[in-house]
Amino acid sequence: MIGQARVEEALLHQLDIPVAYNTRATSIAEFDTGVVVTTDQGRTIVSKYAIAADGARSFVRRALDIPFTGTKPEMVWAVLDTFIETDFPVCPEIITFQKDGQSRITQEKAEASIQEHMAPHKIEFKRTEWFSTFEIKERVASTFISKDGHGRILLAGDAAHVHAVNGGQGLNTGIADAFNLIWRVAFAVKGLGGSTLLASYDEERRATATGVIDVAAKLVRMTVKTALEYVDIIEKNAAYITGMGVSYLPSTPLVKTSSHADFVAGSRCPDLWVTSLPPTRLFAAAVENPEVAKWEPSKTRLYEIFQYGKFKVFFLGKDAPTEWEYQAVKLQQKAEFWNVHALSQRVTSLVYEYQAEWVDDAHEAVVVVRPDLYVGYVGQDWVQYLEEVFA
Repeated sequence: MIGQARVEEALLHQLDIPVAYNTRATSIAEFDTGVVVTTDQGRTIVSKYAIAADGARSFVRRALDIPFTGTKPEMVWAVLDTFIETDFPVCPEIITFQKDGQSRITQEKAEASIQEHMAPHKIEFKRTEWFSTFEIKERVASTFISKDGHGRILLAGDAAHVHAVNGGQGLNTGIADAFNLIWRVAFAVKGLGGSTLLASYDEERRATATGVIDVAAKLVRMTVKTALEYVDIIEKNAAYITGMGVSYLPSTPLVKTSSHADFVAGSRCPDLWVTSLPPTRLFAAAVENPEVAKWEPSKTRLYEIFQYGKFKVFFLGKDAPTEWEYQAVKLQQKAEFWNVHALSQRVTSLVYEYQAEWVDDAHEAVVVVRPDLYVGYVGQDWVQYLEEVFA
């Protein structure tokens, strides 16, 4: 478990543009070719698309008049990310306390309440990095895209869905929204792919948000039970809480029902071992430069060499036929092509070459992995699949 402050700091250091804190959108307007946003700092931003991740009280969602429906349990939570010193014994269990209602919750009152419940053990709060209160709500926006799924304004994070804090799914789900969305927007901005590409974000992530809310709802209602019962619910829903078990149903053009071995459309691509083979140019260079001949294959996991942003087309146990190599050129801005064999094979100039023990050369297959590392399709009609994605 990594604190939200540390996650935000890590993300901030990876951005190549500044973040304007304490800035609010005051108006947003959508046109056929783009979006215009004005802020309370006097700025006007014109863009092709806008992503509203402006929280549970989203100004943008309300400005677009997008319904935000669901349930509202009568619960308010105080949440602290804090460093403490205590003589309370170290234990593996999750400890929960329940406090009768207070008229107004503050950080000071929350800390005093914790100290009261921990008695006779002492507890001293050394540094609190983050404090907030949450009125538990369980709501999902009726659409994550303006104009009933055909617009240029997209909702993400708490602006699109809110739920109980239990399970710590809020930040993870918001980041997963972004991971599912940004590659689609990048293609759309370049004019590669139409409404189908973006519309499937709404379908996939709205269904996921409903599942997240269901899990959080179970957890928040279990806080009045024993700690063991609470942990049991966490263990049973661990795959969903971590996000690693989230899968997408074949309800959009980006997921076609199909499978091969560990590759199942709609599920995460397995993080398998592969061994890289030398590119064609190294064979030619080795004749003139003996140092190049010292190139050695390296064994690594797929997720270490995956680059975010393009589709990957795996040719398992087979080479990309000549007629498909033309497609590789045609689709090179959208996809990259990998040959993966059980044994070393010829090396072409249009694809990456890998060797893997898990490949059965006697059972050939083609697997398309999406930029968010989910399997989109397995089968011989991979060209048609990509054409439909970018139609």
